[in-house]
Amino acid sequence: MKLRAALSFLLLWLALAVPAQGEYADVVLNRLSEQSGMRPVVFPHWFHRIRFRCKVCHGELGFKMRAGANVVQMNDIINGKFCGMCHNGRVAWSADRCDLCHSGRRGLPSGIYGGSETGGPGRW
Repeated sequence: MKLRAALSFLLLWLALAVPAQGEYADVVLNRLSEQSGMRPVVFPHWFHRIRFRCKVCHGELGFKMRAGANVVQMNDIINGKFCGMCHNGRVAWSADRCDLCHSGRRGLPSGIYGGSETGGPGRW
């Protein structure tokens, strides 16, 4: 029993001693946005992750767990797929609030930006 307590203490100490790494940064989606005359989408991954388990989006909503692997179109969202499952005007704002998602600088390439904190709309 003492060994188990000592190991638990050691693991806790190691977890606190090692600086946290940002795993959930902002994700910029610009595969289709600018082609359609819209600004790139800035998706605050960490903001969603602190509220939901990975399986919610990457299991139940159909997002593949690899950056760049998903092709999400506005028709999908409007029809309740992908982001549209929650962004429907009841759970979260609806797709008619374009500026809340399409907030990236024009010309910004798709990718993962930043660390564990989002820059928020307009930063990227």
